[in-house]
This record gives sequence, structure tokens and C-alpha cells, in this order.
Amino acid sequence: QAQLVESGGGLAQPGGSLRLTCAANGTSLPIWVMGWYRQAAGNQRELVATIADGGTRYAEFVKGRFTISRNWQKNTVYLQMNSLKPEDTGVYYCYAVIQTMGESWGQGTQVTVSS
Repeated sequence: QAQLVESGGGLAQPGGSLRLTCAANGTSLPIWVMGWYRQAAGNQRELVATIADGGTRYAEFVKGRFTISRNWQKNTVYLQMNSLKPEDTGVYYCYAVIQTMGESWGQGTQVTVSS
């Protein structure tokens, strides 16, 4: 596994924005997929967005509001979150699929959307 380190979580007002960053360290192997999942209290972990060579994928509940991007040289993925809603509150986990190593997960970063 690579070490995935998230940052950028915090408190935002409804309608506000946050930008999450995840850096994958500790591997020179190709990373096929990077992305974000989230888990709200009392809910299962769910996909938010992923990015791979073939393009991006978004959950329906974030389409038009969130944008995923990647710095391919630094193995870093970003999630720009706009028009935040209280239901976006949860722990956001970075995710990667790495050649040979398989899946890797970050420790998570808390996002709270509240007035």
C-alpha cells in the first residue's frame, strides 16, 4: 500500500466551498485510479468521485457541485466542493488503486457543513 494523506477538511457554511487534497506517497508504481469516498454518521461509506486515465466519475448527489482533478506527476488528487449542503457532512476518505498493491485508503478528513 501507498500512504494516502488527506488535507483540507473543516467547517463550511451551507453554500460555501472547501477543497480537499490527497497525496499518495511511498510508491513508484502506477496509480490507476484515485478518488474520494465519504461516510456520514449512521451511513455506509459511499463513492463521491474518482479519476482515472479514462476520465472522471461522480455520484449523482454531487454532480454539478464537486470537481475532481489530479496532478499526475505528484500522484495528488483534489476535490473542489462548491455549493455545500449540510448533508455533505461526513468523513471524506482518499482512495487509490495501485498496480500490484491494489486498493489503498487514507485515514479520512472531517467535513462539516453547518450554519
